[in-house]
Amino acid sequence: MTGPALLSARGLGLTFGTIPALADVDVDLWPSEMLAIVGESGSGKTTLLTVLSGRLKPDRGSVRYRDPDGHIHDVHAMPAPVLRRLHRSDWGFVHQDPRQNLRMAVSAGGNVGERLMAQGARHYGDIRAAALDWLGQVEIDAERIDDLPRTFSGGMLQRLQIARTLVTHPRLVFMDEPTGGLDVSVQARLLDLIRSLVSRPRIAVVLVTHDIAVARLLAHRIAVMQRGRIVETGLTDQVLDDPQHPYTQLLVSSVLSA
Repeated sequence: MTGPALLSARGLGLTFGTIPALADVDVDLWPSEMLAIVGESGSGKTTLLTVLSGRLKPDRGSVRYRDPDGHIHDVHAMPAPVLRRLHRSDWGFVHQDPRQNLRMAVSAGGNVGERLMAQGARHYGDIRAAALDWLGQVEIDAERIDDLPRTFSGGMLQRLQIARTLVTHPRLVFMDEPTGGLDVSVQARLLDLIRSLVSRPRIAVVLVTHDIAVARLLAHRIAVMQRGRIVETGLTDQVLDDPQHPYTQLLVSSVLSA
């Protein structure tokens, strides 16, 4: 990739008790790219995502973010209010369980509109119009705008979470197993939707997934994690078609033999 990175991590280390969750991890993410972090359960991929997004502080190393004006910020040195504002505006987070990001006692439209209001939007008509537009973009019927999320299916909840996250046009989105726990047919529809929405200019994504097929479909680059380390990284097709590390070879062969 050319040009300055949007997000850069160097020398990340984190230990839980005696267990090394991250060990000397370096990561770069460029504007408008999707980077998939893959590996088995316990490999450290979700921990890495949590550290990159500033939600968990590492024992060692740094994460630096380049803002729209080109200024570099140490993510873990940011005051908590500044980091919260960043997560409500330039950044977004899509959880595996959308209930972690949605307010279940607030209408679908209200969930989408809240993020706009957090940025200062106050005109009710404009907020509702934006919510309607985004519900349509994630294939939720406009008639459901005043319905509570608890009346939605799992796939609809995930699509609502995506609408809530993208309504502010973030530059960077973190996704943690966004299709996990969904039926195969629902997964396929959601993956097509994610690919369509994040292909727009300016959106960069860090995607955590255990599913190699999801990484191949969505990601430009891939980082393979094992026991808290990135053991192989590169262009997605290149890594998956010609894996060099024994662990990556094992992951790919397990998919082929499934």
